[in-house]
Amino acid sequence: MIKKSVDCNIIVLMSHYNDNDRLIKCLSSFREEIAVDVLIVDDGSVIKPSEEELQLYFKVGKVNLVQMKQNSGCGKARNHGLEIISQLDYKYIGTMDSDDLNKENRFTKQYRYLEENNDVKLLGSWCDCIDENGMFLFTQKYPVSYKSIKNKMFLNSMVAHPTMLFHSSILSKIGFFQEKYKIAEDYAFVFKASKHFKIENYPEALIYYTINNKGYSSVFRKRQVKDRIQIIKDNFYFGFYPIYGLLRNIPLLFISRNLLTSIKKIKGSVLQ
Repeated sequence: MIKKSVDCNIIVLMSHYNDNDRLIKCLSSFREEIAVDVLIVDDGSVIKPSEEELQLYFKVGKVNLVQMKQNSGCGKARNHGLEIISQLDYKYIGTMDSDDLNKENRFTKQYRYLEENNDVKLLGSWCDCIDENGMFLFTQKYPVSYKSIKNKMFLNSMVAHPTMLFHSSILSKIGFFQEKYKIAEDYAFVFKASKHFKIENYPEALIYYTINNKGYSSVFRKRQVKDRIQIIKDNFYFGFYPIYGLLRNIPLLFISRNLLTSIKKIKGSVLQ
């Protein structure tokens, strides 16, 4: 049974696998002026986290932990979490990866923005990218306006998955993560949301995003790019951005993530 904080409007969904120390660091980074609950879906970890222990490090709301019977991948774990959350009465759903860190009042700022701008249904933010040791690499900036985001979705996701806060009501229209895109289901989710709802980015880096050379996106880099290309094709029409998106992504099949990270690090600040 999910435990809910009093007067809490936000629940944050996280999938987790086999790194309890990083999960604790992530939960410890929540410093908010408002109540925020969290639902952690453990994707079949060998050493399973303890809900009671995790609650000791999470000071802004209730920790809820559910266990997958076996490792099934991020898409299935996230969808299992969304199935649970969709039955609850939270107004907003946030998303994070368990190896990323929030800056102070990340969700407070996003919540207040959404409350003041009722037409915006999904809100991301910029990111300060760090390596596995916490060293700053570069700031990733995304388009702020809906028009720019919608056009540039054909290049890549214009909202970083661990920065999202969205109205739970949009799930009835766009559904959950599409598991057929195994390494790019978050891109497909944002793409679909952008076709039906106004989405924006908060113009400030609200999280520390970890670029891990041994992480899922790095290890399966080529498959991720292939999935991204398929998503572009599935939403294709003859226009500048869809054509440019395909031409831009195909060469990425042959460029390592390490090389792209090195280039972005030299620049220091990158606009998608």
